[in-house]
Amino acid sequence: MNAGIIHFGPLSLSSSENLVLSKRTPMPAVHPDTQALLTLIRKSGRPPYEVLSPLEARRAYAAGRALLQPAPVEVAELRDVTIMGKAGEVPLRLYRGVDTSAADVLPCLLYLHGGGWVFGDIDSHDGVCRRLANDARCCVVAVDYRLAPEHPFPAAIEDCMAALAWVAGSAGALHIDAAQIAVAGDSAGGNLAAVLALMGRDGTVPPSMFQALLYPVVDLTMSAESYERITEGVPVTAKTMRYFVDHYLPDVAQRTDWRASPLRAPNLHEAPPALVLTCGHDPLCDEARQYAWRLERDGVRVVTLHLSDQVHGILTMGKVIGATDGILAFIAAVLRDAWRTAAGAAP
Repeated sequence: MNAGIIHFGPLSLSSSENLVLSKRTPMPAVHPDTQALLTLIRKSGRPPYEVLSPLEARRAYAAGRALLQPAPVEVAELRDVTIMGKAGEVPLRLYRGVDTSAADVLPCLLYLHGGGWVFGDIDSHDGVCRRLANDARCCVVAVDYRLAPEHPFPAAIEDCMAALAWVAGSAGALHIDAAQIAVAGDSAGGNLAAVLALMGRDGTVPPSMFQALLYPVVDLTMSAESYERITEGVPVTAKTMRYFVDHYLPDVAQRTDWRASPLRAPNLHEAPPALVLTCGHDPLCDEARQYAWRLERDGVRVVTLHLSDQVHGILTMGKVIGATDGILAFIAAVLRDAWRTAAGAAP
């Protein structure tokens, strides 16, 4: 796997708290697979998401799935269920990893899909969830939370809170270990996972013992310098993120609420251990790296994986970007290690 930088342990920092590249610094090189994809997108003339209506953007995102995602792998069990949330029904999809039995008590990963809170669903990230269920040998519960702009902040959070509470409360029936529930998500889902992790620390929802934040949104003020660098030539630019944020939380005054911008939380002390994945060609790069540093500064164990040669959204591009397979395997390995160490098991 060509992953740019793989980092374990303390982050290297200058005296400044801002973990950014200078605007004058040349952009890092792009992986050849990714460059081929970017060239294909440019030649296709596909309009950027931000010029589309939310409905059109959802259709465009769904249409790209067959081109970007490999065929789904088999799992031991897959079933859809519906629970009741604060505002009505919340669909969930449950996976159990291959070579596990219905009687096995497994660790559990609550997975929250990306898509800028505007698109994406349990089908768009089905392949990712299948891989993580198999490679991490766990139960994965994917949440089909409500989308903006029809359901703006905090609707998605409310649905995810309901899902986490249901999973913890149904641990016996689901044959999962209630003490081994982790949260994970990519992009907007990473935002929701970070928020749930802090809510669990504070006792608002059941606690999670690990958080996997995969190129997450953590600051809706969109003030990081990577927003000034990543402005064109990739699927998600600064303009794309402004489109997403404007739909999700149109009230600018609310964007500093830590439930929207966990980077703005007063402190991150006693948050669960974390994996933070970032990409060099992503407007979210700097804020996510800053979040990893703040977690570490506040005494939280952190593994960081920085893909300097990749773009936002790589986890759902495995059919065209060869590195994705290894990256998913790495995420699963970190999860397995988190569950092992939390249980006090030997290597």
